[in-house]
Amino acid sequence: MRAFGWSEFLFILSALQWTLLLTAVALVVGGVCGLLVALLRIQSARWMRLLSAGYIELFQGTPLLLQLFVVYFGIGLFGVNVDAWTAAAVALSAHTAAFLGEIWRGSIQAVPRGQWEGAHALALSYGAQLRLVILPQAVRIAIAPTVGFVVQLIKGTSVTALIGFTEITRAGQLVNNVTLSPFIVYGVVAGLYMLLCWPISILSRRLEKGLDRTRRSRPGKTRKQTV
Repeated sequence: MRAFGWSEFLFILSALQWTLLLTAVALVVGGVCGLLVALLRIQSARWMRLLSAGYIELFQGTPLLLQLFVVYFGIGLFGVNVDAWTAAAVALSAHTAAFLGEIWRGSIQAVPRGQWEGAHALALSYGAQLRLVILPQAVRIAIAPTVGFVVQLIKGTSVTALIGFTEITRAGQLVNNVTLSPFIVYGVVAGLYMLLCWPISILSRRLEKGLDRTRRSRPGKTRKQTV
């Protein structure tokens, strides 16, 4: 046993890079897959909607920890060795795809129907309608909830400590095992999560307020209120 000191703090701090890297990978991979899920959710083909809806329900209806265990231990049953980093990246990416897919589906469907009709009147193909008219407007709507989800994703990386992936929480566990100073160690860990998540939370709230102000100031709504 030794006292908590500067070297222990730096060890925990060094694990911050893995938390950020895991979050970035999950956002990129999960974002690409999430966009596909969102687009499948708005297709006319019923089987596409059911497939994407089932995926969303599966990952939103089960704990992230369970998903992580299924990837880490379950794939090994087929004779494939999965290291902690790969399992964490796969599980968090799949989890992210489900949540972002639903967020972005709602954002796409929040675009007024008149925009779809206008794009159709211009004789644009379905892909061109999405790319040139619908998605640019949906992106603006989706920014605030997407940023808010990033906070949940950063905190969610902590569960990967249970499979031995050395992010902030796991680093804290290792330091606590040799210092036996849980209040100091986990206080530092909590402080690092706070430093990561607090600015993003503030940004998310500001974006949501800005979007609400924009909606209230639309000319159509102003005229309706005046009448």
